[in-house]
Amino acid sequence: MAEKYPRDRFDDIPDGLQRVGAHRAPPPKGRRWIAVGWAALAVVVLVGAGIFGLTLVSGSISFHGTPNSSSGTPTPTSTPTPTPTIVPTVDSSLSVNVLNGTTTANLATDVGNKLTAASWKIGAVANADKQDLTQTIVYYSDPKNQAAALGVAQSLPGAVIEESQAFADTGADLTVVIGSDYSG
Repeated sequence: MAEKYPRDRFDDIPDGLQRVGAHRAPPPKGRRWIAVGWAALAVVVLVGAGIFGLTLVSGSISFHGTPNSSSGTPTPTSTPTPTPTIVPTVDSSLSVNVLNGTTTANLATDVGNKLTAASWKIGAVANADKQDLTQTIVYYSDPKNQAAALGVAQSLPGAVIEESQAFADTGADLTVVIGSDYSG
């Protein structure tokens, strides 16, 4: 049995149009729920892909490791490799700049003379741009000069070493900045 619809503008066919067979079909039941279901599935897939991508980017997931074995045998653990100990050396071919970071007069000259006596080649001797430094630091810019920086620090009681590019443009291999902790 055909359903009855209220009369509207589509029911009146113009005289010049010989059209036959235009009918309305009722919408299938549950059609809106199908669209909601597809949208929910798309949201779940996109959120899951986003979470997976973020964990992959953050390093929580790694595809390069060995899979966990479920056989009960423990996986062998590697022993850590000991880091080599750097031995302080005196390299008279390296130049050392000495900067006074205190208010004590002629301290850079005194330290330069002490390092010259210890076979170091002294470059520039001057005051640092700050006069309130508290720690004596030997700076080196090239990692291969770390042992030499330790050698200079050994000649100056309480000095520490630090890798830095701050003094790389001075032309010196090592730079000593004297702080108020220097008691030499």
